[in-house]
Amino acid sequence: MTVDIRVVRAGQMYRYYLRQVVVGDGRRPARTPLREAQEQAGVPAGRWMGRGLAVLGLTPGEEVTESQLRNLFGERGRHPYADRIEAEELAAGKSPKAAVKAGALGRRVTVTGFDLVFRPQPTIYLLWALGDEETRQVIEAAHERAIVRVLEWIEDEVAVIRYGKDGIYRVRPPGGLVAARFRHYEARSGMPLLHDHLLLSVKGQRLDGKWGSIHTTALHEATVCASALYNELVAAEVCEALGLATEPRIVTPGRRPVMEIAGVPHELIRWTSRRSDQIAACLEELEHEYVTAVDDDGELKFLPVVSERARAKLNAMAARKTRPPKQKTLPLAQLRAWWKTSAILTSGVAADVPRVPGIADEAHRPVDCAGRLRRRSGRRGACRGWWSGWVCGGTGRS
Repeated sequence: MTVDIRVVRAGQMYRYYLRQVVVGDGRRPARTPLREAQEQAGVPAGRWMGRGLAVLGLTPGEEVTESQLRNLFGERGRHPYADRIEAEELAAGKSPKAAVKAGALGRRVTVTGFDLVFRPQPTIYLLWALGDEETRQVIEAAHERAIVRVLEWIEDEVAVIRYGKDGIYRVRPPGGLVAARFRHYEARSGMPLLHDHLLLSVKGQRLDGKWGSIHTTALHEATVCASALYNELVAAEVCEALGLATEPRIVTPGRRPVMEIAGVPHELIRWTSRRSDQIAACLEELEHEYVTAVDDDGELKFLPVVSERARAKLNAMAARKTRPPKQKTLPLAQLRAWWKTSAILTSGVAADVPRVPGIADEAHRPVDCAGRLRRRSGRRGACRGWWSGWVCGGTGRS
């Protein structure tokens, strides 16, 4: 999938996100201000997104500050301007307890948000990395607009706040959600990988003005649909703007192909697949250990066939075992120059990816994936079980 999801807990905001993610996955020097660290890493500042910004006094596109992140995600769900609010309450003569309550967004929570990682298909980010400046700007714009559309779809069709005993009541946050987006340019291996981390807050306001938390299961079950919608939007805009076409490409033998940009040499795709090859080799070793493992009595501990669930866990283990240390981040211009040189030396083909004449067929026309999902969920009707109906593995996917 091109959209991954992970939960964000309060402690992780300090240990991982404020130290690495906000500065392009690099290592933020101690006592370095956030904006200065981002400039040193060559990555843009984070930006606020979502329809729920207005009620918090934020605006779309506004720069994300460290104190705002710390309050909303690191302090178990406080107002981004909690420090200022508490100071004003204390100055007005309120008690410290009342001041702290004024700066809170409902109950304190342990899971403070979700980290949704958006990345285009390999052929698209190869065009972004090796193409000319116009191609890069077109793909980045399509990537950003697709993220906005997916967030709007989540706000309208997915996000639900549970409240009452055992969460029997479910409502959508009418004012929308709040998210912070951070741009990254490369993978840990140093290969090109345009991707954005969207830190989505769990906090949402109900119709009665009280703050609640998004139901985590609903968002996890909609991840495949979000990925399908994102793919459709990015591919459609890139193909239309650059005059390109899509074609089916087999990624995993035995499974249906995925749609990629036509005309990108296979050697260039393999050039970025070294990390995948390492994971595949490690996975093969882990699967062999799995099927041959025995207990103290000499009996097989597991079935001789690796199930899909076991393979998924082993694949995650292989990814962790082969994960390389993060390299020092560089400005995008230097990265693009290095990528072109590396692509030529490694793949043996020209790094300037040629444009392919567009083909007016169904392969790259925009698909109303959100409309399909809306109709699908509307047919379910049951207010308590609507979120369990995201059976859309083939909706809008090729």
